[in-house]
Amino acid sequence: MQKGVPELRFNKQAWNREANLLFVESPVGVGYSYTNTSSDLQILGDKITAEDNYAFLVNWFKKFPQFKSHDFYIAGESYAGHYVPQLSEQIFDNNKACPKDNYINFKGFMIGNAWMDDDTDNKGMIEYAWDHAVISDELYHAIKIHCNFSLVDPGDTCNNLLNKYYDVYDIIDMYSLYVPTCVENNTTRRSLRSYRIKGPGGSTILPKFRQPMGYDPCVSDYSEVYFNRKDVQKALHANTTHIGYNWTHCSDVIGNWNDSPSTLVPTLKKLVEGGLRVWVMSGDTDGRVPVTSTRYTLHKLGLKTVQEWKPWYTGQQQVGGWTVVYDGLTFVTIRGAGHEVPEFKPTQARAVIEHFLANKQLPSSAY
Repeated sequence: MQKGVPELRFNKQAWNREANLLFVESPVGVGYSYTNTSSDLQILGDKITAEDNYAFLVNWFKKFPQFKSHDFYIAGESYAGHYVPQLSEQIFDNNKACPKDNYINFKGFMIGNAWMDDDTDNKGMIEYAWDHAVISDELYHAIKIHCNFSLVDPGDTCNNLLNKYYDVYDIIDMYSLYVPTCVENNTTRRSLRSYRIKGPGGSTILPKFRQPMGYDPCVSDYSEVYFNRKDVQKALHANTTHIGYNWTHCSDVIGNWNDSPSTLVPTLKKLVEGGLRVWVMSGDTDGRVPVTSTRYTLHKLGLKTVQEWKPWYTGQQQVGGWTVVYDGLTFVTIRGAGHEVPEFKPTQARAVIEHFLANKQLPSSAY
């Protein structure tokens, strides 16, 4: 391989070492996914995404019945704080009265750095930025005074202040505060502002665009080129319909998002009380959906604490993060990880998924 040209390498901490994995590109229009009816791209939202994913799973298990008896879990990160609980609710509710052929052996789910509640997620995002010396005292206090994130529209004054807040993330990586940014001349990086979408529930959704892997902040540039190569698509059996747009990290073909509830707390509470295994993990250097936001959101559930806050350890005799166990829900932080935990801390991420699947607490001492 020529110097400076990225190359593929095996991930020794891949999750398929712990379980059979099924990856689903969702909603339709992202990645290589497509629809034969272009108008479908104008009616998308949380509800239809959950319904489509449920229909897909029911039919997938019919097509591959050898997996039907296996325990089934769902995992996702970021806006999957909506997708995963909503799909889980679809399965949970339908399992109660569906035909035997449609039953899914669903046991639980895990979400990471997950957007779950507009009010607490926005509040925690601003507090995290101030506490990590990203914004000034003056801007922080102005936002605290003028922004009520429980409102669908916080108003022009608040929005103008938030624009000033987002300015800093044009020069540092919002998704991992302490990694370098990509400075190659041919970078496809665009301002975060161009990805700011106002959600119907008042939330500001920032679809992830560039997320460093390891110490290479330009991996998104490399991967965009890679996944548009014809030989790669052929090897993956992807893009067989020759869709009329390139693979991108942030799909531009989805023009509208029609429903996005302001909170998933009632859904989470329902699923916890329904006996599903629920874990929430959080990389603690993520500025987009920071650990501060997640802690505020989990407090809204009002769950009893079963095991107090304590460190957990990896095999390198290092603190991997901290964990607290509530009645029906486990919360885990991953020290030094950004928005997508496995990209930054693959060893720790694998430890989390291993213990989640085994329903075991993470190691509480070095080993």
